[in-house]
Amino acid sequence: MEIHASGHRRWLDEVKAQAVAETLWAGATVKDVAARFGVQPNQLSAWRRQAKNGDLVLPVPEDDALEAVFAPLVVRDAEPPVRGAEATRTPAEIRIGIGEVVVHLDASTPAARVAEIARALVEPS
Repeated sequence: MEIHASGHRRWLDEVKAQAVAETLWAGATVKDVAARFGVQPNQLSAWRRQAKNGDLVLPVPEDDALEAVFAPLVVRDAEPPVRGAEATRTPAEIRIGIGEVVVHLDASTPAARVAEIARALVEPS
């Protein structure tokens, strides 16, 4: 944590990520984790939104690193290829959609990270 002359604190991304990760533990509450880290619950909730948007990378829990996680898979027919000037090449990606939230990940994202993100999207705050 850095403290600026104005008195504002700036938290390192690693600390933010650890706090968010702890809110995902079974039985944990945002309020309790926020108190342990010395932040307001609304600040911790903002960090959770950053993680859900892919702006904050969470650590992989050591005890869950090899645990398989399954989620429903939606398969759809491929769209016909676009030809001519409209054709653009897009890199392969993984999309995780829960309600109105869609997370786009690079296809090379490790399976453990994909599972962690999916778990964060479906577990209640």
